[in-house]
Amino acid sequence: MLGMCRGRRKFLLATLALLFVPAVTWLYLSAANFQVKSIPLSPLEPQVATATLGGDRGHLALEVRVREVEEENRALRRELGQPPGRHGNQSRTYSTEEGTGDNEGQRAVAPGNGSDCAQQPPVDKCETIHVAIVCAGYNASRDVVTLVKSVLFHRRNPLHFHFITDSIAQQILSSLFHTWMVPAVRVDFYDADELKSEVSWIPNKHYSGIYGLMKLVLTKTLPPDLQRVIVLDTDITFATDIAELWAVFHKFKGQQVLGLVENQSDWYLGNLWKNHRPWPALGRGFNTGVILLLLDRLRKLRWEQMWRLTAERELMSMLSTSLADQDIFNAVIKQNPFLVYQLPCFWNVQLSDHTRSEKCYKDVSDLKVIHWNSPKKLRVKNKHVEFFRNLYLTFLEYDGNLLRRELFGCPSETDHNSENLQKTLSELDEDDPCYEFRRERFTVHRTHLYFLHYEYEPAKDGTDVTLVAQLSMDRLQMLEAICKHWEGPISLALYLSDAEAQQFLRYAQGSEVLMGRGNVGYHIVYKEGQFYPVNLLRNVAMKQVNTPYMFLSDIDFLPMYGLYEYLRKSVVQLDMANTKKALVVPAFETLRYRLSYPKSKAELLSQLDMGTLFTFRYHVWTKGHAPTNFAKWRTATTPYRVQWEADFEPYVMVRRDSPEYDRRFVGFGWNKVAHVMELDAQEYEFVVLPNAFMIHMPHAPSFDITKFRSNKQYRVCLKTLKEEFQQNMSRRYGFAALKYMTAENNS
Repeated sequence: MLGMCRGRRKFLLATLALLFVPAVTWLYLSAANFQVKSIPLSPLEPQVATATLGGDRGHLALEVRVREVEEENRALRRELGQPPGRHGNQSRTYSTEEGTGDNEGQRAVAPGNGSDCAQQPPVDKCETIHVAIVCAGYNASRDVVTLVKSVLFHRRNPLHFHFITDSIAQQILSSLFHTWMVPAVRVDFYDADELKSEVSWIPNKHYSGIYGLMKLVLTKTLPPDLQRVIVLDTDITFATDIAELWAVFHKFKGQQVLGLVENQSDWYLGNLWKNHRPWPALGRGFNTGVILLLLDRLRKLRWEQMWRLTAERELMSMLSTSLADQDIFNAVIKQNPFLVYQLPCFWNVQLSDHTRSEKCYKDVSDLKVIHWNSPKKLRVKNKHVEFFRNLYLTFLEYDGNLLRRELFGCPSETDHNSENLQKTLSELDEDDPCYEFRRERFTVHRTHLYFLHYEYEPAKDGTDVTLVAQLSMDRLQMLEAICKHWEGPISLALYLSDAEAQQFLRYAQGSEVLMGRGNVGYHIVYKEGQFYPVNLLRNVAMKQVNTPYMFLSDIDFLPMYGLYEYLRKSVVQLDMANTKKALVVPAFETLRYRLSYPKSKAELLSQLDMGTLFTFRYHVWTKGHAPTNFAKWRTATTPYRVQWEADFEPYVMVRRDSPEYDRRFVGFGWNKVAHVMELDAQEYEFVVLPNAFMIHMPHAPSFDITKFRSNKQYRVCLKTLKEEFQQNMSRRYGFAALKYMTAENNS
């Protein structure tokens, strides 16, 4: 039995040997004489034939290649194992997923538009990203700031903004960016008024008006050497780095020159209401809130001629556009579908009513760009509108000063203003106890002019006058009262944080009094530093005066009823146009929060005698207004001249070209005194008006006056600044300025 088993075992071994040896020999010969084609184990790996392998060398090469492919495979599995959208937001490898997530949304618009797995080359670290925005008017200039903040917050590349603006938006935005001083950001402006003739022949029913058509002429407007640009509406909010969108340009193929997201409403399907007849479009059409433009190719394709011919043809039956440039873009694409590259819809999540925007995202990390493309804006109906609203409000109220971040490692254009500022600051002694006071004088505060709509043309008789004042959030309640007392134009500088600016906006929009006045200019100076820059605020408000004269007041004073017209008559009576005069309006005060405001001088004198009113600061700072000579004013019937005295600080009406306030004085103390001294040095006559008055209303002490009273170093520094100012006066005005030194020593 044992022998039989051994015999079978030998037979099996012999059989295996006979089969195995030829097999091994065949494999060896195959490896030595045939080409080996590597199998693409990763969908990102192209199929490339390897070199002919032979002997040990071939085996080693094959082994190394297998290990490389396995490592690539593991990396791919790790990448695919990340949560949806994560690598698109956090890495430099950009998502190439297309469409809305359903079959209809992912249809190919043109060859090469389907999703492929080719790895997207990253945007170079220092490559400049170009962004074009059409912006016109006061409201759009305010809205676009939130867009810019969201872009700056996420960006890691230099930016070049191209603004197509009217004169209003250019004034506002040029001042804003000049004072914002964001590194590696360049801004250019193009006059929209010069472009109106290009599109004014197109009837447009959209609320954006003629400016809603100006994206059509960007190939002609922007510099001829600019090859590509991202075009954005002002109601866009970015939730990711704009470089990710810029990288999509590398995916354009063939004749694709426009990158657009499919329209997420049923507008172009024509089924919104009975007899609804939209412009022609490819399927659902495309939304033009976010556009990628290959400008160089568009110019070669004669884009100008293409859209004009299309618009002329369609207008013969449509008569006007309903959605401005979007209708014409879609009509062109309908005829030439090869022009468009369909962007994934997360690049333009459209939050108008009844859209399919919810199909564009499954998670917060999927969001890239939010588009408030409904006239309702934040009040739009959407399942997740509260989340979108909070994201928008985050940037709306975000401190813009924090966006002044350097882009390290990238060379930037020389900014002479920034260089001069840094040089000046470096010359200050940081060990000086008054360093912070001196530094504040050179701080550049971000400034947003005309935060609300402003519309006023000065009277043509040359006598018009603007009330000038400054305030912070704690004096906001004075605005309505001042507007009721002063019917003329007003220029106000408000010192606010970004969040406070939005609180002010809501307050103003909820006030019938303020909304009923188009002649009040509100200029926001954003908070920075520890001091209240009172004289900078006054200068900002003064620079925006467009009348020949200005009344320099403070926000806690109520001018008498009719003062506006009285001052205009005084301009003629006192020949203000041909003489250098400062017309003094006598100042009084009350300690009562509820005051029956006097309607005449006689009524004021009665309240003065009863103790309801007092001459301003008579009990704490008599010298400030003593030269007004209130005793003489009681019986005066004609204007009278008074002489300058030490510490005189009246409220005056002067010509618009009068000197600015000295910025070295911040917070409390000597801010008006120094200005009046300057007026006197320039030989202004101080003339007291006999029938004019203003009354200071009571309020809690300001933070700065509290610091002045409680902080000895504050008072020491103020004294030092006064002495330096007087020395500057002596150098500028020579012998005539000696009286200021003498008067100060005698006071």
